[in-house]
Amino acid sequence: MKIMMKAPAKINLTLDVLYKRDDGYHEVEMIMTTVDLADRIELEPLSGDKIRIISHNRFVPDDSRNLAYQAAQLLKDRFNVRSGVAIGIEKVIPVAAGLAGGSSDAAATLKGLNQLWNLGLSLDELAEIGAEIGSDVSFCVYGGTALAKGRGEKIQHLPAPPNCWVVLAKPTIGVSTAEVYKNLKLEGLKRPDTKAMLEAIHTQDYASVCTNVGNVLESVTLKLYPEVALIKEQMERFGADAVLMSGSGPTVFGLIQHDSRMHRVYNGLRGFCDQVYAVRLLGDGNPVD
Repeated sequence: MKIMMKAPAKINLTLDVLYKRDDGYHEVEMIMTTVDLADRIELEPLSGDKIRIISHNRFVPDDSRNLAYQAAQLLKDRFNVRSGVAIGIEKVIPVAAGLAGGSSDAAATLKGLNQLWNLGLSLDELAEIGAEIGSDVSFCVYGGTALAKGRGEKIQHLPAPPNCWVVLAKPTIGVSTAEVYKNLKLEGLKRPDTKAMLEAIHTQDYASVCTNVGNVLESVTLKLYPEVALIKEQMERFGADAVLMSGSGPTVFGLIQHDSRMHRVYNGLRGFCDQVYAVRLLGDGNPVD
Protein backbone atom coordinates (compact mmCIF):
# COMPACT_ATOMS: atom_id res chain seq x y z
CA MET A 1 0.00 0.00 0.00
CA LYS A 2 1.39 3.37 -1.05
CA ILE A 3 0.00 6.68 0.17
CA MET A 4 0.61 9.89 -1.79
CA MET A 5 0.25 13.28 -0.11
CA LYS A 6 0.64 16.87 -1.27
CA ALA A 7 2.62 19.22 0.97
CA PRO A 8 1.77 22.82 -0.06
CA ALA A 9 3.89 25.90 0.64
CA LYS A 10 2.60 28.77 2.75
CA ILE A 11 3.03 32.51 2.58
CA ASN A 12 2.67 35.07 5.36
CA LEU A 13 0.16 37.81 4.61
CA THR A 14 1.15 39.32 7.96
CA LEU A 15 3.90 38.51 10.45
CA ASP A 16 4.21 40.39 13.73
CA VAL A 17 6.58 39.61 16.62
CA LEU A 18 5.09 40.82 19.90
CA TYR A 19 7.78 40.04 22.50
CA LYS A 20 10.45 37.54 23.54
CA ARG A 21 9.09 34.88 25.86
CA ASP A 22 10.66 33.45 29.00
CA ASP A 23 11.27 30.15 27.17
CA GLY A 24 13.47 31.92 24.60
CA TYR A 25 10.93 31.78 21.78
CA HIS A 26 9.25 34.86 20.33
CA GLU A 27 5.51 35.42 20.67
CA VAL A 28 4.17 35.89 17.15
CA GLU A 29 0.89 36.86 15.53
CA MET A 30 0.66 36.08 11.83
CA ILE A 31 -1.83 35.33 9.09
CA MET A 32 -0.75 32.51 6.78
CA THR A 33 -2.32 30.95 3.71
CA THR A 34 -1.33 28.01 1.52
CA VAL A 35 -0.47 28.34 -2.17
CA ASP A 36 -0.54 25.84 -5.00
CA LEU A 37 3.18 25.06 -4.93
CA ALA A 38 3.62 21.67 -3.32
CA ASP A 39 6.09 18.90 -2.57
CA ARG A 40 4.86 15.35 -3.09
CA ILE A 41 5.26 12.84 -0.28
CA GLU A 42 5.06 9.09 -0.96
CA LEU A 43 4.75 6.73 2.01
CA GLU A 44 5.37 3.02 1.60
CA PRO A 45 5.66 0.27 4.23
CA LEU A 46 9.16 -1.13 4.83
CA SER A 47 10.03 -4.49 6.28
CA GLY A 48 11.91 -3.94 9.51
CA ASP A 49 11.44 -1.27 12.15
CA LYS A 50 13.15 1.65 10.40
CA ILE A 51 12.51 5.00 8.72
CA ARG A 52 14.09 5.73 5.36
CA ILE A 53 14.04 9.10 3.59
CA ILE A 54 14.31 8.98 -0.20
CA SER A 55 14.97 12.25 -2.03
CA HIS A 56 16.96 13.27 -5.08
CA ASN A 57 17.47 16.80 -3.75
CA ARG A 58 20.94 17.18 -2.26
CA PHE A 59 19.70 19.83 0.19
CA VAL A 60 17.22 17.42 1.81
CA PRO A 61 18.76 15.52 4.77
CA ASP A 62 18.02 11.79 4.88
CA ASP A 63 18.39 11.39 8.65
CA SER A 64 16.87 12.70 11.88
CA ARG A 65 17.54 16.33 10.82
CA ASN A 66 14.66 15.92 8.35
CA LEU A 67 11.32 17.08 9.77
CA ALA A 68 9.41 14.32 7.95
CA TYR A 69 11.74 11.78 9.59
CA GLN A 70 11.07 13.43 12.97
CA ALA A 71 7.32 13.23 12.33
CA ALA A 72 7.52 9.49 11.63
CA GLN A 73 9.77 8.88 14.64
CA LEU A 74 7.43 10.81 16.93
CA LEU A 75 4.41 8.75 15.84
CA LYS A 76 6.36 5.50 16.21
CA ASP A 77 7.46 6.40 19.73
CA ARG A 78 4.14 7.84 20.87
CA PHE A 79 1.97 4.98 19.60
CA ASN A 80 4.45 2.10 19.87
CA VAL A 81 4.44 1.48 16.10
CA ARG A 82 6.82 -1.31 15.10
CA SER A 83 6.41 -0.92 11.33
CA GLY A 84 8.98 0.60 9.02
CA VAL A 85 8.30 3.24 6.40
CA ALA A 86 10.01 4.68 3.33
CA ILE A 87 9.27 8.39 2.92
CA GLY A 88 9.82 9.63 -0.62
CA ILE A 89 10.09 13.43 -0.86
CA GLU A 90 9.81 15.04 -4.28
CA LYS A 91 10.85 18.65 -3.64
CA VAL A 92 9.16 21.42 -5.58
CA ILE A 93 9.12 24.07 -2.85
CA PRO A 94 12.56 25.74 -2.61
CA VAL A 95 14.56 24.66 0.45
CA ALA A 96 15.17 27.16 3.30
CA ALA A 97 12.95 29.71 1.59
CA GLY A 98 10.51 31.00 4.24
CA LEU A 99 7.73 28.91 2.65
CA ALA A 100 7.49 26.17 5.34
CA GLY A 101 8.53 23.41 2.91
CA GLY A 102 10.06 21.19 5.59
CA SER A 103 7.15 21.82 7.97
CA SER A 104 4.64 20.99 5.24
CA ASP A 105 6.52 17.75 4.46
CA ALA A 106 6.31 16.86 8.16
CA ALA A 107 2.58 17.67 8.28
CA ALA A 108 1.87 15.58 5.17
CA THR A 109 3.88 12.72 6.70
CA LEU A 110 1.83 12.90 9.91
CA LYS A 111 -1.44 12.79 7.97
CA GLY A 112 -0.27 10.03 5.63
CA LEU A 113 1.10 7.82 8.42
CA ASN A 114 -2.14 8.33 10.36
CA GLN A 115 -3.78 6.50 7.43
CA LEU A 116 -1.00 3.99 6.76
CA TRP A 117 -0.73 2.91 10.39
CA ASN A 118 -4.48 3.19 11.14
CA LEU A 119 -3.88 5.46 14.14
CA GLY A 120 -7.32 7.10 13.97
CA LEU A 121 -6.06 10.54 15.04
CA SER A 122 -8.06 13.70 14.35
CA LEU A 123 -6.56 16.73 12.57
CA ASP A 124 -6.52 18.56 15.92
CA GLU A 125 -4.54 15.72 17.50
CA LEU A 126 -2.12 15.65 14.55
CA ALA A 127 -1.67 19.44 14.79
CA GLU A 128 -0.88 19.12 18.51
CA ILE A 129 1.77 16.48 17.74
CA GLY A 130 3.08 18.64 14.90
CA ALA A 131 3.72 21.54 17.31
CA GLU A 132 6.42 19.38 18.93
CA ILE A 133 8.30 19.19 15.61
CA GLY A 134 8.24 22.85 14.53
CA SER A 135 6.32 26.10 14.83
CA ASP A 136 4.70 25.94 11.36
CA VAL A 137 3.79 22.24 11.38
CA SER A 138 0.45 22.73 13.16
CA PHE A 139 -0.68 25.23 10.54
CA CYS A 140 0.49 22.95 7.72
CA VAL A 141 -1.57 20.05 9.11
CA TYR A 142 -4.72 22.12 8.56
CA GLY A 143 -3.67 24.14 5.51
CA GLY A 144 -6.00 26.80 4.17
CA THR A 145 -5.80 30.19 5.89
CA ALA A 146 -5.32 30.89 9.58
CA LEU A 147 -4.30 33.36 12.25
CA ALA A 148 -1.42 31.79 14.18
CA LYS A 149 -0.31 32.89 17.65
CA GLY A 150 2.08 31.66 20.33
CA ARG A 151 5.13 30.21 18.55
CA GLY A 152 2.80 29.73 15.59
CA GLU A 153 1.06 26.64 16.96
CA LYS A 154 -2.17 28.31 18.21
CA ILE A 155 -4.38 28.23 15.15
CA GLN A 156 -7.60 30.13 14.42
CA HIS A 157 -9.10 29.13 11.06
CA LEU A 158 -10.05 31.84 8.59
CA PRO A 159 -11.92 32.00 5.27
CA ALA A 160 -9.83 31.97 2.12
CA PRO A 161 -8.57 35.39 0.97
CA PRO A 162 -9.86 36.75 -2.36
CA ASN A 163 -8.38 34.55 -5.07
CA CYS A 164 -5.44 35.90 -7.05
CA TRP A 165 -2.11 34.99 -8.57
CA VAL A 166 0.94 34.70 -6.35
CA VAL A 167 4.35 35.19 -7.96
CA LEU A 168 7.17 33.83 -5.77
CA ALA A 169 10.85 34.64 -6.28
CA LYS A 170 13.69 33.14 -4.25
CA PRO A 171 17.27 34.41 -4.61
CA THR A 172 20.10 31.87 -4.52
CA ILE A 173 20.95 32.55 -0.88
CA GLY A 174 19.98 30.99 2.41
CA VAL A 175 18.72 32.99 5.37
CA SER A 176 19.25 31.93 8.98
CA THR A 177 15.96 32.37 10.85
CA ALA A 178 17.87 32.34 14.16
CA GLU A 179 20.12 35.17 12.93
CA VAL A 180 17.14 37.22 11.78
CA TYR A 181 15.40 36.91 15.15
CA LYS A 182 18.67 37.64 16.99
CA ASN A 183 19.00 40.95 15.11
CA LEU A 184 15.33 41.93 15.45
CA LYS A 185 14.78 45.11 17.50
CA LEU A 186 11.23 45.09 18.81
CA GLU A 187 11.11 48.83 19.57
CA GLY A 188 10.02 51.20 16.82
CA LEU A 189 8.92 48.51 14.35
CA LYS A 190 6.40 49.28 11.64
CA ARG A 191 3.91 46.59 12.54
CA PRO A 192 1.24 45.07 10.30
CA ASP A 193 -2.39 45.85 11.14
CA THR A 194 -3.53 42.29 11.83
CA LYS A 195 -7.10 43.36 12.61
CA ALA A 196 -7.38 45.22 9.30
CA MET A 197 -6.11 42.13 7.44
CA LEU A 198 -8.65 39.92 9.24
CA GLU A 199 -11.40 42.35 8.24
CA ALA A 200 -10.17 42.41 4.63
CA ILE A 201 -10.26 38.61 4.45
CA HIS A 202 -13.70 38.36 6.02
CA THR A 203 -15.14 41.00 3.66
CA GLN A 204 -13.23 39.61 0.63
CA ASP A 205 -11.73 43.06 -0.01
CA TYR A 206 -8.76 42.38 -2.29
CA ALA A 207 -7.53 46.00 -2.29
CA SER A 208 -7.52 46.05 1.52
CA VAL A 209 -5.65 42.71 1.66
CA CYS A 210 -2.97 44.29 -0.55
CA THR A 211 -2.83 47.44 1.57
CA ASN A 212 -2.40 45.54 4.83
CA VAL A 213 0.32 42.99 4.06
CA GLY A 214 3.26 43.39 6.45
CA ASN A 215 6.18 41.47 7.96
CA VAL A 216 8.34 42.88 10.77
CA LEU A 217 11.19 40.51 9.89
CA GLU A 218 11.78 42.51 6.69
CA SER A 219 13.39 45.15 8.94
CA VAL A 220 16.27 42.71 9.48
CA THR A 221 16.45 40.51 6.37
CA LEU A 222 16.34 43.36 3.82
CA LYS A 223 19.34 44.98 5.54
CA LEU A 224 21.36 41.78 5.97
CA TYR A 225 20.61 40.46 2.47
CA PRO A 226 20.45 43.21 -0.20
CA GLU A 227 19.47 40.58 -2.81
CA VAL A 228 16.09 40.25 -1.09
CA ALA A 229 15.55 44.02 -1.10
CA LEU A 230 16.42 44.12 -4.82
CA ILE A 231 13.85 41.43 -5.69
CA LYS A 232 11.22 43.27 -3.67
CA GLU A 233 11.98 46.52 -5.52
CA GLN A 234 11.85 44.81 -8.92
CA MET A 235 8.56 43.08 -8.15
CA GLU A 236 7.03 46.41 -7.15
CA ARG A 237 8.46 48.05 -10.29
CA PHE A 238 6.96 45.35 -12.55
CA GLY A 239 3.52 46.13 -11.10
CA ALA A 240 2.51 43.54 -8.46
CA ASP A 241 -0.48 44.72 -6.40
CA ALA A 242 1.26 43.91 -3.09
CA VAL A 243 4.80 42.68 -2.38
CA LEU A 244 6.09 41.06 0.81
CA MET A 245 8.80 38.73 2.08
CA SER A 246 7.47 35.42 3.40
CA GLY A 247 8.61 34.25 6.84
CA SER A 248 12.22 35.18 7.58
CA GLY A 249 12.94 35.08 3.83
CA PRO A 250 14.56 35.05 1.43
CA THR A 251 11.49 34.37 -0.78
CA VAL A 252 9.50 37.44 -1.82
CA PHE A 253 5.97 37.14 -3.17
CA GLY A 254 3.66 39.42 -5.10
CA LEU A 255 -0.13 39.32 -5.18
CA ILE A 256 -1.58 40.01 -8.63
CA GLN A 257 -5.19 39.88 -9.79
CA HIS A 258 -4.89 40.10 -13.57
CA ASP A 259 -3.35 37.46 -15.84
CA SER A 260 -1.56 39.91 -18.13
CA ARG A 261 0.16 41.67 -15.24
CA MET A 262 1.08 38.33 -13.65
CA HIS A 263 2.92 37.37 -16.86
CA ARG A 264 4.72 40.72 -16.91
CA VAL A 265 5.89 40.35 -13.30
CA TYR A 266 6.83 36.69 -13.76
CA ASN A 267 8.79 37.29 -16.97
CA GLY A 268 10.49 40.39 -15.57
CA LEU A 269 11.71 38.55 -12.48
CA ARG A 270 13.16 35.68 -14.52
CA GLY A 271 15.95 38.08 -15.45
CA PHE A 272 16.89 38.59 -11.79
CA CYS A 273 16.20 35.24 -10.23
CA ASP A 274 16.36 31.54 -11.21
CA GLN A 275 13.60 30.32 -8.88
CA VAL A 276 10.41 32.12 -9.91
CA TYR A 277 6.93 30.57 -9.69
CA ALA A 278 3.44 31.78 -10.59
CA VAL A 279 0.76 29.92 -8.60
CA ARG A 280 -2.73 30.44 -7.21
CA LEU A 281 -3.88 30.68 -3.63
CA LEU A 282 -5.20 27.30 -2.52
CA GLY A 283 -8.30 28.63 -0.78
CA ASP A 284 -9.90 26.87 2.17
CA GLY A 285 -7.65 23.89 2.75
CA ASN A 286 -5.10 21.35 1.64
CA PRO A 287 -5.67 18.84 -1.13
CA VAL A 288 -4.99 15.44 0.38
CA ASP A 289 -3.85 13.60 -2.72
